Amino acid sequence: MQSRNPASRTTGGRPRSAAVDTAILVATREALVDLGWSKLTLGDVAARAGVAKTTLYRRWAGKNELVVDAVAALFDELRLPDRGSLAADIEGVVLQFAAILARPEARSGLMAVLAESTRDDALRERVRASIVDRQKRLVLEGRARAQARGELPPEPDPTTAPRTVDLIFDVVAGAVVHRTVVSAEPADEAWAKAFTSLLLQGLRSTP
Repeated sequence: MQSRNPASRTTGGRPRSAAVDTAILVATREALVDLGWSKLTLGDVAARAGVAKTTLYRRWAGKNELVVDAVAALFDELRLPDRGSLAADIEGVVLQFAAILARPEARSGLMAVLAESTRDDALRERVRASIVDRQKRLVLEGRARAQARGELPPEPDPTTAPRTVDLIFDVVAGAVVHRTVVSAEPADEAWAKAFTSLLLQGLRSTP
């Protein structure tokens, strides 16, 4: 798994303060909710976080990097505890994901970076590396656990494994985002159970 803040600058001198980093990321998300992408400035974030603007520039090259890391930190909260079965594991992570997207700072932040990335190739790559690729760890962990339990067969061709992981991630993430953000419908336990049942039919029928 990649570091939680892979694009932040590293410099010599005193060690970075995790508390300062957290305060800055929280302030960034608050500013996104209050101001939106276009009006957000590093000066506003610094004032909200109670730090000098130079403190931000020592850590992040600019607004794009800071906002993506602020959003990525929310999705890094996702975990895949062993709930005893593949179905229960999937339902658990789906409900966690939906709960994160229900938070205004997550929804505003994710939609802001996705909208802006349609006009900025470098930002799109950063979103992919810091948010999308980082959360594929959940698919890898879940598949390995299910295979160890005997719920899923071993990968018949290791060369196809990355494509399989990508597909599973796209299906799960796409469904939850569409349900909660686009359709604005609840991704509750009943929905998570029905979605999981449908997903498992595909997983178990895939050679």
